[in-house]
Amino acid sequence: MREVLPELLDWWRAGEEVGVGTVVATFRSAPRPPGASMLVGPDETVVGSVSGGCVEGAVYELGKEVVESGVPVLTRYGISDDDAFAVGLTCGGILDVYVEKVSRETYPELEDLAADLEAGRPVAVATVIEHPDPSWLGRRVIIHPDTHEVTGTIGSSRADDAVRDDATGLLASGANATLTYGPDGERRGEGMRVFVWAFAPKPRMLVFGAIDFAAAVARVGSFLGYHVTVCDARPVFATNTRFPDADEVVVEWPHRYLEKQRDAGALDARTVITVLTHDPKFDVPLLEVALRLPEVAYVGAMGSRRTHEDREARLREAGVSDDELARLSSPIGLDLGARTPEETAVSIAAEIIAGRWGGSGRRLAQREGRIHHE
Repeated sequence: MREVLPELLDWWRAGEEVGVGTVVATFRSAPRPPGASMLVGPDETVVGSVSGGCVEGAVYELGKEVVESGVPVLTRYGISDDDAFAVGLTCGGILDVYVEKVSRETYPELEDLAADLEAGRPVAVATVIEHPDPSWLGRRVIIHPDTHEVTGTIGSSRADDAVRDDATGLLASGANATLTYGPDGERRGEGMRVFVWAFAPKPRMLVFGAIDFAAAVARVGSFLGYHVTVCDARPVFATNTRFPDADEVVVEWPHRYLEKQRDAGALDARTVITVLTHDPKFDVPLLEVALRLPEVAYVGAMGSRRTHEDREARLREAGVSDDELARLSSPIGLDLGARTPEETAVSIAAEIIAGRWGGSGRRLAQREGRIHHE
């Protein structure tokens, strides 16, 4: 939704009706993740994608039908690898796609939602995509965890409470998901499915050390969708000019900055930390803080094997435990044979991605089975 929101909002403001198809669940090697959306505009133009091209034609036709009828539809594309070409999903995966009509009448909250996203405020949108009572289909609630405000209703206070609690949890991890309940929101029941868009702020990438490698890491991090901060205690090196791709450049002792971010609650389970200083007076006190954070996705430190052994010994002397040291990725990155700052940045990004999704880092050609992990 985020990718197609500008075009959707333009049509919404003009009073037009738009067909919106959204991936709400995937199975096997599906090409697009939950939340990927495609628009069928009033002039029959297409914006976005739900499958990378495999079933866009079918969703396009369905989008036009839904705009005409006003009745949302949940449909499934793809059966098996053997049948993939016949059903249109060439990769062999399975997609559940929810198609609805969006207009000022059906989605009056859209402009406020866009303002929340533009301001970086966390917000979740929960929509009923399946229910035994057709009158519940398409109902939505919008949850603002910061203010505890909830707009709209799923259909009952019990259902609203259950969805609100679960959507708040999804926001914490930045994940979209389809949730299953009983018809009235019963936790262990079946019959109602609710898709939750969790529009969390961008995950954070903290890059410590204002060196040429940091500029490349900041560039790749920005490309991957992170809010990138470069931090270094040396003002002559930590400048916006040297790091144009960073969202912010901070002149501060690294460990002090990280402590302030921790105390302010500005770090979460999606935060990744890269330590590129390879200077003991900076990275040892910094890693003492980083490795004791309750939840971050990744902590990596640059340096040779000798640097790593020296750093590890210093950290042990400082009281860092074996369990805490086990959280450290050092030397940083995957073994790609990288030499340049840009290649090294790709190596670091590859390790972060592999850790996020459980990848092995091996060549796909050498693996058997499905490409995407569950």
